[in-house]
Amino acid sequence: MIISFEGVDGAGKNTLVTAVEAELIRRELPVARLAFPRYEHSVHAHLAQQGLYQKMGDLTDSIYGMATLFALDRYEVADELSDLDADGYVILLDRYAASNAAYSAARITQREGTRPGDMASHSIVEWVDNLEFATLGVPVPDLQILVDVSAQLAHSRVASREADDGDRVQDAYEADRDLQERTVQAYRDLAAANWRSPWTVVDFSGADVTSCAEDIADSIQTLVQEDN
Repeated sequence: MIISFEGVDGAGKNTLVTAVEAELIRRELPVARLAFPRYEHSVHAHLAQQGLYQKMGDLTDSIYGMATLFALDRYEVADELSDLDADGYVILLDRYAASNAAYSAARITQREGTRPGDMASHSIVEWVDNLEFATLGVPVPDLQILVDVSAQLAHSRVASREADDGDRVQDAYEADRDLQERTVQAYRDLAAANWRSPWTVVDFSGADVTSCAEDIADSIQTLVQEDN
């Protein structure tokens, strides 16, 4: 069973995934975990990262080019994910294909100079869908969880993280406040449309982590029981 956790930088995905993982292990469910982009393990993700730090010429200017690199990162482990799924693991993913759809929709509406509407219906979202799931054959998640916070709160968390770690510098996406605001809305639109599979929205602006993790683990356990 594939469960993806989605949200902008600073939403708290890693914190929540860690708590859910611990809760599922406590319930003796087999768990695997992976985070995207895999900057240190994927040549495609590494190239995208270099682009985000302006080290690849005008690569970052291409919305479709960047989206393709991020999709190819997932393609590299598509068989591994499918095998883990077939073996009965609950696979927790910190970001997945929806992140490509959300950021691509946010970037293209920003470039078009249009106000964000229903970004889930934008043609680029369909393009990402076809690229990830049809062309590359990345497995579709069973449940997608939006870790939802305001763009302002997410930005403050990213800035705080940067201040605490002198080696960490915001990339081009993180530093763009307008892009982050559009991406927050894009994620909400995707969740409202249940893009590709069912979504659950978790308000993580001040939520109790343990309580949220227990609720999500309950939902996952129910899905596992129904699947069996």
